[in-house]
Amino acid sequence: VVNNVMRTPIIYAMIPARYGSTRLKMKNLALIDGKPMISYAIEAAIYSNVFDKVIINSEHSIFEKIAIRYGADFYHRAKNLGSSETRSDAIVFDFMQAYPEADVIVWVNPTSPFQSSNEIYDVVNHFNENNLDSLITVEEKQVHCNYEEKPVNYNPLGLFEQTQDLIPIEPFVYSIMMWRKDIFLSEYNKKGFALFCGKFGVRTVNKLSGIIIKTADDLKIADLLMRSINLYDKNYSVKYDKLVEYNKI
Repeated sequence: VVNNVMRTPIIYAMIPARYGSTRLKMKNLALIDGKPMISYAIEAAIYSNVFDKVIINSEHSIFEKIAIRYGADFYHRAKNLGSSETRSDAIVFDFMQAYPEADVIVWVNPTSPFQSSNEIYDVVNHFNENNLDSLITVEEKQVHCNYEEKPVNYNPLGLFEQTQDLIPIEPFVYSIMMWRKDIFLSEYNKKGFALFCGKFGVRTVNKLSGIIIKTADDLKIADLLMRSINLYDKNYSVKYDKLVEYNKI
C-alpha cells in the first residue's frame, strides 16, 4: 500500500550571528531598549510557532550563552565562516549539512529587530502555500525610482505622477530568507551558489521590518524607536493641532 499522506516538513529557523562586524562592532550584542539586538529575532522566531527548532548560528561561543538565556539552540560553525568575506550561500550550505533532517531552512535576520512573530508566520506560510523553493522579503515603496540614471517606474516625458499612482518598487530587506534544502543543495553543488534556487519568490513586509541595523546611527534610531513603541504604542492615536476642526476631518 502506497502512503499518499504528505509528511509535514521540518522547518528550522537559523539566526546568523557574527561576533565581529565591519561597520558596527559586536552589533548583535548591542542593546536596543536594554536587550541585545539578537534577542528580538530569537523571541519573534520562537513565538511565531512555525519552527521545529530555533538555532543561533555563530563562530563564537559567546552566543551559546545568549541561546541558553532566550531558549534557543546553538550551532558553533567553523571560524573560517565568520569573516566579513564569507558569502551567505556558504553559511547556509554548512548549516544544512549540520542539520540534514531539516526540510526547510529559514534565515531570520537579527539585524531586523522590529520583525514580529506574526509576520514571520505569514512569510513562512506564504512560502509553503505557493510551493516556493527560495524566498527573500521585500519592502514595497511607491516612489519615483531611477536605475543607472534611467527611470524605472515613471515617464519623465509625461506629467509628474502622484506617488500613489506609481508601480511600486520592491527593494530587498532580507529580514527573512528561506530555502527548501534539497533544491538549495542540488544547485549549490552544481554552481557554488544557490540563494535564488528553484522557484523563487518574494514576500512584502511592513516598514518596521524593513529597518536594517548596519551602523551606529541605525542602532541609535532603533533604540529610540523601540523605547517609544514599548512605552506608547498600545495607547497611540493620531492627534492634530488645536486649529483643526475635528468634526470636519
